[in-house]
Amino acid sequence: MTVSKMTWRPQYRSSKFRHVFGKAATKENCYDGVPITRSVQDNSFCAINPRFLAVITECAGGGAFLVLSVHHTGKVDPQQPRVSGHRGNVLDIKWNPFNDCCIASCSEDATVKVWEIPPHGVYKNITIPWKELQGHSRRVGLIDWHPTANNILFSTAYDYQIMIWNLDCPEPVIKNPVRTISHHPDVVLSMSFNTDGSLLATTCKDRKVRLMESRSGTLLRESNFKTHRASKVLILGNTKMLLTSGTSRYNDRQIALWDQDDLSAPLLEDNLDGSSGVIFPFYDPDTHMLYLAGKGDGNIRYYEISTEKPYIHFLTEYRSQLPQKGLGVMPKRGLDVSSCEVFRFYKLVTIKSLIEPLSMIVPRRSESYQEDLYPMTAGNRPALTAEEWLSGMDKGPVLMSLKPGSQIAESFSDMKAVGNSLENSLDTRRSQGRPGMLELAYIQDQLEAKESKEDSSCKEDSSHTADDRIQTHVTNGEDLTLCSPPRTENELRLKFHKQQEEIRRLRELLNQRDVRIKQLELEIKNIKNSQSQSSL
Repeated sequence: MTVSKMTWRPQYRSSKFRHVFGKAATKENCYDGVPITRSVQDNSFCAINPRFLAVITECAGGGAFLVLSVHHTGKVDPQQPRVSGHRGNVLDIKWNPFNDCCIASCSEDATVKVWEIPPHGVYKNITIPWKELQGHSRRVGLIDWHPTANNILFSTAYDYQIMIWNLDCPEPVIKNPVRTISHHPDVVLSMSFNTDGSLLATTCKDRKVRLMESRSGTLLRESNFKTHRASKVLILGNTKMLLTSGTSRYNDRQIALWDQDDLSAPLLEDNLDGSSGVIFPFYDPDTHMLYLAGKGDGNIRYYEISTEKPYIHFLTEYRSQLPQKGLGVMPKRGLDVSSCEVFRFYKLVTIKSLIEPLSMIVPRRSESYQEDLYPMTAGNRPALTAEEWLSGMDKGPVLMSLKPGSQIAESFSDMKAVGNSLENSLDTRRSQGRPGMLELAYIQDQLEAKESKEDSSCKEDSSHTADDRIQTHVTNGEDLTLCSPPRTENELRLKFHKQQEEIRRLRELLNQRDVRIKQLELEIKNIKNSQSQSSL
């Protein structure tokens, strides 16, 4: 009898996201009374950006969706204006990642339409789109924007085709796509891009996974694994791995992890449960966290992904009694970094006509900005134009920092670097002996310039006549002398919502100013401390 030698291994894997918990919003911060669509499509049915929330609604005679301000929580008006230009039911909607006022929708009427939303919201029904894309012969089920190229849109329909559209053209109606991809023998169930958008992964009703070049449509790899029937696919950032959710040969819900360079067999298979709802996977490339939410479930499982075995590490599970029909995700630039929020879902609860925000939070005692939780992330600026991408260029996303006031701080650091080089060129010894003098002088110059600007503006205001001063009073962007009292209930409601948006905007502006003031006070304090230490 041989005895195998046992090696000691730690029982728990250390992770900063091990204690992440889900926090559902209170009833006052939910969206109540939303007539969510009853469509049986396996889509999310909603789309979110830091400014607006869009949700597909149930309506008679054509298709429509609702666009609400993210801050407009509470009871939704049943007569809320909608975006209603489709002749059939709307099946999918997606916000442009580089324009918070641009949204695309697809419908059973075999068209894709792109809409421009007014910056202050929808106050009357919108029926005329900015662009209309006509090329599919059957209903369009999925759309997706290119992650780095501006105005490039992908669509797939029940004609088994994937079409690539270039929206940078003057025509309001586009009938010819840039390219048509025809590798699928049946309906495409999901699409996913890699980080720079050079690769496109798809799943089809034949349950196979396909990986292709997104620009040319050249098929690179195709899976022929029989025991896993994939329905949703997700490219896991830059890990060179794909994740699919589907069913096993015994109809258990299952996830599978694949090597991007070899789709002959999965790296890992994991059976979840025996329910029938489709599993929606969501991946956060900044934290390497994977979220699995089932259609009709109330729970959300979350994992951490690594590039070494066993690849997937279960963290914990959020449980709720409210089943979700679909889920939307807020982009990282819309998260609340002060509360250590790393992900935010918007759950569609059909049985209560409710949209419930759900925040994933890392528990931390400190209320300051946690840099280890928020690395540089994809921003809202495109890396390429449509022409550059079509000509053969590929670029990663333009990154941004989530730190409050980071743009101001970056410009200040740039000016500080220029000032330091000038100081060194003038007097090297002085800059070495008294560090921080240039920074303090820069801040004082900025404050003096601001005071002088305010004084000059006060003098200009005093030179105006009383009639001119009366004309300058505005409220909500409107001249008081031109404002008339609302005559109908709808006008009163519109003015009320507009005033609420203005109040929220001013509050956000005040909060940003307070944060900037605290940053400047800390910088001045640090500079004074460094000066006192150098003098000693």
